[in-house]
Amino acid sequence: MEQIRKNLIVLHRCRGVTRRVIRRILHTDPSLQLLPTLSPQEISNFFTLPYKNASLLYTDYHHDQLWYQVERDEQDYEIITMVDENYPPMIKPIKDKPLVLYTLGDTRLLTHRPSLSVIGTRNPTMEAPAKMRFILEPLIERGWLVVSGMAKGIDSHAHRLALSHRGKTIAVLGSGFWHMYPKENKALFEQIAHKGLLVSEYPPNNPPRKFHFPERNRIISGLSSGTLVIEATEKSGTLITVGQALDQGREVYALPGSPLCPQTKGCHRMIQDGAKLVMEPKDILEDWQIHQRDFSL
Repeated sequence: MEQIRKNLIVLHRCRGVTRRVIRRILHTDPSLQLLPTLSPQEISNFFTLPYKNASLLYTDYHHDQLWYQVERDEQDYEIITMVDENYPPMIKPIKDKPLVLYTLGDTRLLTHRPSLSVIGTRNPTMEAPAKMRFILEPLIERGWLVVSGMAKGIDSHAHRLALSHRGKTIAVLGSGFWHMYPKENKALFEQIAHKGLLVSEYPPNNPPRKFHFPERNRIISGLSSGTLVIEATEKSGTLITVGQALDQGREVYALPGSPLCPQTKGCHRMIQDGAKLVMEPKDILEDWQIHQRDFSL
């Protein structure tokens, strides 16, 4: 098992393959013992890959430096793969689940319940911090875990609120740990590493890329019992996370606001589309109690 997981970590870092291709390789070669024995042409034929991609995969997979870097990273971070027993149970059933997760901090939080993802605009109104305190403080005091993406605005407010009340928080990043983003969150990054948990599906040396942020949203919602939208414009990227949450069968909550405010129009649209309107913490607490009762039946 140890060799399979190491092979998977290295394969996950190779050029020429996507998560979809890696899943195809695993379907054909679940122990990943065949792959190292194949030539580029055989890889292309065996796994239905363009020869250029197969050649890149072959070159990277047989590069000693890549294997050495994986060994170094395993000393600095806890790396969890989809074949490990401690793979987070909440994200096992989701579509396109991450193949590899890099973690820094308290990995016990990956199984903590209840948990709530808190998301919203990077440009919140002046009222947003007060709204968040009103809704989230009672939940944090009751032991709820806050999951977010450490972006500017609502995400950062959510993490800081949890930390300031000695609560638990997970930040799911859109970059590797060597390339913290946004840079102004360096102190927050270090706090979460020390008192919470940082998670990324990207190797530590991977810089942030535009497509990483919508990709990581499926993990934010997947690690949560429900998703709370504080503020969002009608065309906000927050809607991607909401879509992921709904697809994963999670509850979606939204805070209403002034109809004159662009940052609340997205929340109003979600409520029209079926998200639960949240006026006070008990609206979320009652849902969780029902969920627990249904689960125990």
